[in-house]
Amino acid sequence: MSTPDDLDLQPDILGPPYVVETIVLAPDEEGAVEANLVRRSADHPSARAVLYVHGFADYFFQTEFAEWWTERGYDFYALDLRKYGRSLREHQTPNHVNDVHTYFEELDAAWSRISERDGHDQVVLAAHSTGGLVTSLWAHHRKPALAGLVLNSPWFDMQGPIWIRTVGTLAIRGIGGYRPMRPIARSLTPFYGQSLHRDHAGEWDYDLAWKPLDSWPIYFGWLRSIREAHAELHRGLDIRCPVLVLTSGASLSPRAMSEEVHGHDIVLDVRQIRRWAPVLGTHVTVVSIDGARHDVVLSRPAVRARVYAELASWVSAYAEPATRPRVHPKGGSLE
Repeated sequence: MSTPDDLDLQPDILGPPYVVETIVLAPDEEGAVEANLVRRSADHPSARAVLYVHGFADYFFQTEFAEWWTERGYDFYALDLRKYGRSLREHQTPNHVNDVHTYFEELDAAWSRISERDGHDQVVLAAHSTGGLVTSLWAHHRKPALAGLVLNSPWFDMQGPIWIRTVGTLAIRGIGGYRPMRPIARSLTPFYGQSLHRDHAGEWDYDLAWKPLDSWPIYFGWLRSIREAHAELHRGLDIRCPVLVLTSGASLSPRAMSEEVHGHDIVLDVRQIRRWAPVLGTHVTVVSIDGARHDVVLSRPAVRARVYAELASWVSAYAEPATRPRVHPKGGSLE
C-alpha cells in the first residue's frame, strides 16, 4: 500500500492532514485539463477506502463527512472533477463538458490509484447530485468491484413542469447538438447557498469563487448531455453492488428565504429520485430524511445526525460484511 511519503502529494487547501495530487488528463478543445484527488488517511493502515464525487457548482469541502469515514477506519479520497474547484483553470468554462461520460477518464484514474496503486480492496463510492448521476453511469459501464455506492440526492431527472421533460428536452437535444456553447437563460435564487454558507444563514465555510451562491452559467451542450444521461439511466442500469440513496423528506420551491429552506431539498424533486432509484440495480435502499437539505450531510446538526445514523446502519449491513476479513495488502489481518 502506498503511503503519502511515497507519492507526489501536496498540502491541500483544507490543511493537514488533507493532501492532494493532480491527475493530468487528455486536453480538450479549451486546452490543458486536470482533475485533483484529495486524500485523508485513516489513523491506522487500512484496506478500506471511500471515494467521494461532488455535484454541480461544487467541490469537496465536506470535512465532517470525510472524518466520519476515517473514524470508521476508511482512507478517504475526494475527486474534484475537471473544471471544478481545485481543478478549474483560467482558460476553462467552469463545470462544463459536452458529454458526462468524459468524466470516466478521471474516475478511471482515481479508481486505479485507490484500488491498484494504494492497495484498497474494499472501496465505497459516494457521490452527490450531478456526481450521483455520473458515478451511477460509471459503475454501470465499468463494473468495478465496489463494496457499495452511496448516493446523496442524486440527479436522476429534470425537475420542473412536464413540458421540460418532453418538448423541452427535444429542443435541448437539437440546440445542444449544433450550438453546444449557447448559454441557457434561467432564473435562480441564492437561497440554497445562503442556507449553507456561514456568511449568510448557514454554518459551512467554503470558497464562493468555486461554489458561488448563484451557481454557474449552463450551456445547451452540457444540458443535452445531462438529458442523454438521464435517458440512459431511465432505461435501467446494472450496478452490481449494494446502493444507498439518501434524500430529503420533501422538496420545496421557495419564493423567499425562510426557515423552510433549511428543511427541504430546494434544488431537486425528491419524488423523481425515489421514482428512478430502483432502476440502478437489484439491491437498492432508499432512505428519506425529514428536514434534510439537498446535500443531506450539510443539513442542520440534529438532522445530519439522523443521516449518519442511517448511513452507519447501511454500511454495517451491506458494505462491511462480517464474513469478509480486512487484510492488509502486505499481509496480516487488519481486524
